[in-house]
Amino acid sequence: MNHQYYNVLGIMSGTSLDGIDIAHVTLVRKEQWSFQIHVAQTIHYPNFIKEKLSNAIGFNDKEIIEFNNQYTSYLAETINTFINTYRIDDLLAVCSHGHTIFHQPQDKLTLQIGNLPKLAKLIKQRVVCDFRIQDVQFNGQGAPLVPIGDRLLFGDYDYCLNLGGFANISYEHSFQRIAYDICPVNVVLNHYALKLGKEYDEGGAFAKAGTIHTTQLKQLNNLDFYSNKPPRSLGMEWVNENIFHILEEIHNPKDALATFTEHVAIQIAEQLDSHKTLLVTGGGAFNTYLIDAIRNHSDVEIIVPEQLLVENKEALIFAFLGVLRLRNENNCLASVTGASKDHSSGFIYVP
Repeated sequence: MNHQYYNVLGIMSGTSLDGIDIAHVTLVRKEQWSFQIHVAQTIHYPNFIKEKLSNAIGFNDKEIIEFNNQYTSYLAETINTFINTYRIDDLLAVCSHGHTIFHQPQDKLTLQIGNLPKLAKLIKQRVVCDFRIQDVQFNGQGAPLVPIGDRLLFGDYDYCLNLGGFANISYEHSFQRIAYDICPVNVVLNHYALKLGKEYDEGGAFAKAGTIHTTQLKQLNNLDFYSNKPPRSLGMEWVNENIFHILEEIHNPKDALATFTEHVAIQIAEQLDSHKTLLVTGGGAFNTYLIDAIRNHSDVEIIVPEQLLVENKEALIFAFLGVLRLRNENNCLASVTGASKDHSSGFIYVP
């Protein structure tokens, strides 16, 4: 495509189960790429969908197929409501990540539901989606996918850090983009906040009121994954197998939150060189206790941008990934995922 102006939706559903992030954006290609987020919304999941998303990792094949169809229909309803509410027209495409059910790149398996061809028919829009599959087929991790956006839209910062269900980071090194998952974040913190009657630890208040347990902190920091060099990526399978049995030794949820928040801060700080700039986005950017803990362990300049960008950077970048796919330009970087080559990934469906 030879367009230089792109009117698109970007859609993201993260592992922290906050909901579906939808952003209406325009992307413009001149000498450099620029963007504008016009309007964005997080549509929180109804309980029955959220419960199924939480349990789907244990579904059999038939249950997965049925839920994929159900979730795709639900996603279509959500998108149509968003388009109608904000009276959006002349969209070039809807660019959607889907929701990850399992991610096992070592076995060449990854599944993001909500990416069925019927989505295009239900919303009557061109859809670009399923960005991970091709990369896994090329022997890549299929993740992270955001770094191409970090490079081309946020290149003024030394590091880009996303604090969502997992923490992932990207930066330039020797003229290559390097990116990888650092550690779990909100998939664990939200789990313990729920035990205290809240969906998340607002501002890190629960963690701040807790006590760090040094024995469990040391066990967490000594997990083998943290000695792996990039490319590396994480999924809920790893969290269930490696994290919770350590934290279950801590009987007070506030203490578990304090211990794990400190663990996250240490793991993030270990990735950072001194006197650099760090752009922080994702829901964890509002966890001031965590942000202060990162500052305690490093001397980078931490920049938390305006709320619209903090909450919707991933949705913005998936819109960008879709645009790059429509232009047949690379949107997956081998230096990031470990794939055999850079490539343009994503399926394109038309109504």
